[in-house]
Amino acid sequence: MTHSKPNIIVIMTDQQRADLCGRRGYQLDTTPFLDSLAARGADFPIAYTSSPVCGPARVSLFTGRYPSVHGARTNSNIDDAHYSEDLVDVLRKQGYRIGLSGKNHSHVHHDRWDWASEFGHDHAHQKGQTEDEVKFDEWIKGLQHMASHEPTPFPLECQYPSRIVDQAQKWIGQPSEDPFFLWMSFPEPHNPYQVPEPYYSMFPSESLPNNESDETALKNKGERWLWLREQWKKTSEDFPAERERTRSNYHGMLRLIDDQVKRFVESLERSGKMDNTILVFTSDHGDFVGEYGLIRKGPDLPECLARIPFFVVGPGVTPGVRDSAHVNLCDIMPTLCNAAGAKVPYGTQGLSLWPVLGETTCHENFTSTYAEHGLGGNRFTTEEVEEMKDPNAPPLQCTFDCLNNMTQSGASRMVRKGRWKLIADETGRQQLFDLQADPLELHDRIHDVGLRETLLDLQSELINWMIRLQDPLPEPKGKYRYKALS
Repeated sequence: MTHSKPNIIVIMTDQQRADLCGRRGYQLDTTPFLDSLAARGADFPIAYTSSPVCGPARVSLFTGRYPSVHGARTNSNIDDAHYSEDLVDVLRKQGYRIGLSGKNHSHVHHDRWDWASEFGHDHAHQKGQTEDEVKFDEWIKGLQHMASHEPTPFPLECQYPSRIVDQAQKWIGQPSEDPFFLWMSFPEPHNPYQVPEPYYSMFPSESLPNNESDETALKNKGERWLWLREQWKKTSEDFPAERERTRSNYHGMLRLIDDQVKRFVESLERSGKMDNTILVFTSDHGDFVGEYGLIRKGPDLPECLARIPFFVVGPGVTPGVRDSAHVNLCDIMPTLCNAAGAKVPYGTQGLSLWPVLGETTCHENFTSTYAEHGLGGNRFTTEEVEEMKDPNAPPLQCTFDCLNNMTQSGASRMVRKGRWKLIADETGRQQLFDLQADPLELHDRIHDVGLRETLLDLQSELINWMIRLQDPLPEPKGKYRYKALS
């Protein structure tokens, strides 16, 4: 049945690098179907997360607000989310049925969904699991978030992306006269890094392109980057081998996800639902995948963590690459409000991409973008973090969490405008990078006297962002009127 309002699907991965795909010039074919799907819609190569941390980014997705304002600045305080109405509130008022298949880790808890089948990184809240699925859940938990050095000894059907697609297909296939909103949220390619054959052998370590940076770059990155590298070395007797197996598995996970998205989209097309569906594909943040000698995530706002894949396909969307539009995860919420014919809630900070989706030229509202990192306050030193450790705690081994007091303390803010990126933090340090010539941000140009005008322009842009993003909540009372951002 075709509804007057479009169905809406947001497909989100967890920890997917934006640049490891063919359409961005990567030499390995990790996501052939996603590349072809992006070509059918509006593809945004300059897209950033609001914060390279799962929970804060996911709260931003649903509220259209940045972490410094919605308040959920860490994975541990998503329930502190502060907003007027979120996307679920808006779409429910518009008559949508609301469903989740996959990882949640947002403030939208189980009881707010009309239907939910939730999966974590090593568990599933799924009824009627098969014996193999139960054993798979136990096996993946035993990896303790590291990389498997053997193919996953369970069939593809046990993998969470496969089960998430199965569950989503069953739900959207239910007869209904109402439009639906589906959040299909894959926990992968986040750690633990594991895949079955043929994906395990699809991208062997020796076939992978060399990383463009290694641990020698860390001395210019700062104390907590060096500290993080030392912690990783304590988790494994041969961390370089662990890192290379992680890289190989990560690439295999990308292809596995790609195949499952293909299976899902093709089923939508066979059912005829794709013709009246707005589909957004994105991720919450990236992964080092070996750059700087690191894996996973952690400190600050490097490109490999802050940039995200992002494209939109559906009715009213003109195909083409929006290569000059600077966009953010926060922009999805107001965009989908417009798609559903709803008013954007008071206090939303993201900007609707709806005007950009219908044309390939850049809109004046999207000439720069912004992101945040850190829980605030001053950053801890190595000595302070060591003093906080419990002397009776077990050795790190496989239980190390890269999001911790050291990597998340302090505060960083960044602005991207064209080829240039400026990062500033609470210590007063500023860094200026030419991303066209230096995508790994190895050469800080902050003291380049020939770039004074560029620096002043970026500083002005960052100040404008930080002033514009001051929280307008609560809404002013009485005679005062608020003019929304646009």
